Amino acid sequence: MRPIVLGVVGDSAAGKTTITRGLVRILGEEQVTAVATDDYHRYDRKQRAERGVTPLSPECNYMDIMAQHLNHLRNGEAILKPVYVHSDGTFGAPVYVDPNPFTVVEGLLGYHTEAMRDSYDVRVYLAPPEELRRRWKVSRDTSRRGYTTDQVLAELDSREPDSAEHIRPQERHADMVVAFQPAGDGEDQNVLDAKVILRDSLPHPDLSPFIGAGDGGITLQEGDSERQLGIPGQMDSDMGFEIEEAIWSKLHFANHLRSERLGEYTIGTDLHRSESLALVQLLILYHLVTAKAAVALGGEGPRADAENGKSNGAEDGDDDEEDAEDSADQAASTSAAED
Repeated sequence: MRPIVLGVVGDSAAGKTTITRGLVRILGEEQVTAVATDDYHRYDRKQRAERGVTPLSPECNYMDIMAQHLNHLRNGEAILKPVYVHSDGTFGAPVYVDPNPFTVVEGLLGYHTEAMRDSYDVRVYLAPPEELRRRWKVSRDTSRRGYTTDQVLAELDSREPDSAEHIRPQERHADMVVAFQPAGDGEDQNVLDAKVILRDSLPHPDLSPFIGAGDGGITLQEGDSERQLGIPGQMDSDMGFEIEEAIWSKLHFANHLRSERLGEYTIGTDLHRSESLALVQLLILYHLVTAKAAVALGGEGPRADAENGKSNGAEDGDDDEEDAEDSADQAASTSAAED
């Protein structure tokens, strides 16, 4: 069976690694092939400075090789992956990468071409407010990558034209657009709400029973082809547990993945948990495991089913969700019978 491929795209320091690290931890490192598209830079840091280009430009990356490797990984084929060393901006020796049941791809330009977009079963785009992203980038690059604050701010300014032209437009190709932002009261900068756009390119779980459940509940606005989900960072823990249980009930065939570590993140050496991060990660996990179940039954996956539904005039998203769950149940039964 071919691997299931997740893409997590966003600008530098948008939170891609925070999202994917938690998913890899839940799925199991031995089950996941992790790929960073930053490894496909054409020029090292010194060469980029000499040429006056940024890594956000497609011309500064081997886009054709990136697309080729994504296709190989989707087909369950090994690749010889380049390595970019962020700590000093140079290239390391390439590494041989074996396929695994899941492939998680994160980076700047993962949805830039149609060939690349076609490789993913699930596409996520991270779009935090620019002020917050800039703060995250200063913190990360000064503590881990050897930059000064002034250098990071100058780099952000120089990158802005390429961000506007090449990075942010990719948002329109995502199944889920996630924007973490400061919580409503703004008292604790480490407590973040999540605003999530759920597009009908995938059948999302029904969260309507939990709408308007007090001040700590989620919100949901329906659109023609998408829903806008609001998740408070200070959501009542009991409410968070109830929502997560409802999603897990649809993933009963994947109970072995259940974990209390969803939503974990670190600040320095201190471990924290975010209810909004946990729910976002669980929504992504839902799509990964339902896609795996559908493919196990010989299908192309929920994306292809959703596209076929549109071409056949289907409009009911709840039916799509039920189809995904039915496929998952059938796959689980088949697996149990084989065992």
